[in-house]
Amino acid sequence: MGKTSQKSAKYMINATIEIAGVVEKSDIVGAIFGQTEGLLGDQLDLRELKDRGKIGRMNVEIEEKDGSTEASFELPTSLDATETALLAASLETIEKIGPSNADLTVDSIEDLRVSKRDYIVKRSKQLLQDIERETPDKKELMNDIKQEVRKEELTEYHSFIAGPDVEWDDSIVIVEGKADVVNLLEKGVKNALAIGGTSVPSQIQRIAEEKEITAFLDGDRGGDLILKELKEKAEPEYVARAPEGKEVEELSKREVHSALRDREPVKYTEEPEVEQQIADEDIETFSGKISELTGTRAVNTLDEEGEVVEKRPVSAISELEKKCYAVVMDGEVDEKAVETAEQLEADYIVGKSRNETVSSSEVFIMTKDDL
Repeated sequence: MGKTSQKSAKYMINATIEIAGVVEKSDIVGAIFGQTEGLLGDQLDLRELKDRGKIGRMNVEIEEKDGSTEASFELPTSLDATETALLAASLETIEKIGPSNADLTVDSIEDLRVSKRDYIVKRSKQLLQDIERETPDKKELMNDIKQEVRKEELTEYHSFIAGPDVEWDDSIVIVEGKADVVNLLEKGVKNALAIGGTSVPSQIQRIAEEKEITAFLDGDRGGDLILKELKEKAEPEYVARAPEGKEVEELSKREVHSALRDREPVKYTEEPEVEQQIADEDIETFSGKISELTGTRAVNTLDEEGEVVEKRPVSAISELEKKCYAVVMDGEVDEKAVETAEQLEADYIVGKSRNETVSSSEVFIMTKDDL
């Protein structure tokens, strides 16, 4: 028997229920299936539709208030528009849930293909822009040739990628990655050494004992974090920063030499470090939401009160638009998910699992096992 997922569904029925008593999710699901049985014939019977893979899993959320219950649910279907409308209307005939009177209202029928079409248009524009960017002109070709020549000058120093002058120069410039070293070579700076990422290797301490170090870092929060770790492991004498929002690898010759000329002595008087704490109520909220999402392949964004801001399939996570407090997803936290969370200015992202290579200096990454 097939099962309809949000990937294959055409429509999503969104409904709310007001119930004059306290009930469980199972009571609601049972009432919906039981009280609509035979109402529209076998072809549109919910159990038959489920067995044929024409409807998906019903996602129910409930909230108890003063002895009554308010519920909302989503029901994905792969029926056509007319059949989906008939099915939605039949749901409104439900008058009881368990022993309590109930009032069910269909709020909307969402065409899930609209978001897919929006994605197609958006992605096609990106692909077209990529084609246009990849058409080289004379200046770009000359730059490519120069860059290849500079790459040939790259060497290794104590297993770090470095410029040709690092080995004999008493003063070196530490940068984050290989691309930074290549750019500095192009701009005439041949004594740069790359630590290989945002995590500073302990081997750098040996080099720091032999040479005067200037840390040349990106103008963002990632640069702040690297400087903090360098101060613990290498004790650099000077620090130079790219302009705010820029990376060392993209700086012009004027910007490179201006930043190095204006380098400043590193200050070692710091405020005590404050360890990030996760509130118990956040852990409880995240645990509850990840449990609710299990098996749905969906992603929810939450505000600071734990209320849902937006819902999307995991496959359409990049379409989330509204700023939020946390991103909770039924899937693996990968680079795409983290980038989306950073764009939404989220404090946390929580998933079933985590890609081993993914990291972030802006978003706290958690998995179901951490809760």
